[in-house]
Amino acid sequence: MFDKSIGVFFGGKNPEHDISIFTGEMIIKGLLDAGFKNVIPVYINKSGNWLIGKELGDIKIFRKGELEKYSKLSKWNLDNEIRGKMIFYNKGFLKKKIVIDIAFPALHGMNGEDGTIQGLFDMFDIPYIGCDVYSSAVSMDKVLTKQIYKANNISTSQFTFFLSNEWKENKQNIIKNIEKELVYPLFVKPSRLGSSIGINKVNSRKDIEFAIEVALHYDSKVIVEKAVENLKDITCCLIGNENPTPSLLQESAYNKDFVSFDDKYIEDGGTQFGISQQKVIIPAELDNKITQEIREMAKKIFKLIGCSGIARVDFLYDKKAKQYFANEINTLPGILYRHLWKKSGIELDDLLKKLVDFAIKRYEDKKKYTYTFESEVLKSDKSSKLKLGF
Repeated sequence: MFDKSIGVFFGGKNPEHDISIFTGEMIIKGLLDAGFKNVIPVYINKSGNWLIGKELGDIKIFRKGELEKYSKLSKWNLDNEIRGKMIFYNKGFLKKKIVIDIAFPALHGMNGEDGTIQGLFDMFDIPYIGCDVYSSAVSMDKVLTKQIYKANNISTSQFTFFLSNEWKENKQNIIKNIEKELVYPLFVKPSRLGSSIGINKVNSRKDIEFAIEVALHYDSKVIVEKAVENLKDITCCLIGNENPTPSLLQESAYNKDFVSFDDKYIEDGGTQFGISQQKVIIPAELDNKITQEIREMAKKIFKLIGCSGIARVDFLYDKKAKQYFANEINTLPGILYRHLWKKSGIELDDLLKKLVDFAIKRYEDKKKYTYTFESEVLKSDKSSKLKLGF
């Protein structure tokens, strides 16, 4: 009998807040259906305030805009009274506390998927589902990810990048450098954002400045990539720790030049939800050789970045050249790609159980290592002679 409490963290102060609500609610219901009795919804609103309570496990509250009725759920303080647990105390007259033993982050994008919340869990020394601080932070940054690909001879589309201060200082130089290094058409993206927000395809110079300004609205770092022609958009999910298991491959259909926010979440059920067979093809229509190569490459990338628990690797496939390019890594896939895992033979309840087991296993493995060092430096006579400025 699993008697530990699982806190599901969702929402967040970032542009992908609304998508995170869907992910969080799906996980909460999935955990309850899988037999986990003590599931605690922890919702972070767009202002960064934390609300806790069973009522938040009902998505109708968010659909109907009734959240203001539950202001009492926000009166909590976080305490580290007991090592290995997150303890929330209410601020009212009658002291009440909520204890979380395991964290399940369902946060997308900044302040969640980027290693921020994972760092908090590490500080409280509690097990949590999904990737650690390092792998989350690297995967969130498209530039860092592609730089690691290049350093390890993993094929990826050509790219360049720049920062907001560089753009402000000399826009024309930036544009000239882009055109010197890359050939149109191009994709302009915020480097540290997901869900296709802030992305534009650019076919000529007349559109590039606008696309860059849009990307800079969401991030201070912009990546510009050479578009892959004759494109198939391919996804491979993985679960596990040291030896991950890859899913079948998914091919995502779309109406524009790339898989847009609407393609992912709204039109015909969206590619992330896997509802429409017109939007999602599983398994992807690729020959056996390419399919196996992509699945093996996804495993290599998962281990190279140091992922654990669950992650998703996206690939761009040129149908004419029969060449694939490693694209983004998503360390906590939207909606966990339950549809792809179902097609791969793993139902949601089993998937969630496996993820909890992977989190506990990684937590136990970490205990094998020493994180302190006993030294004599403070007791040394020499150290007392150091000029420390006080």
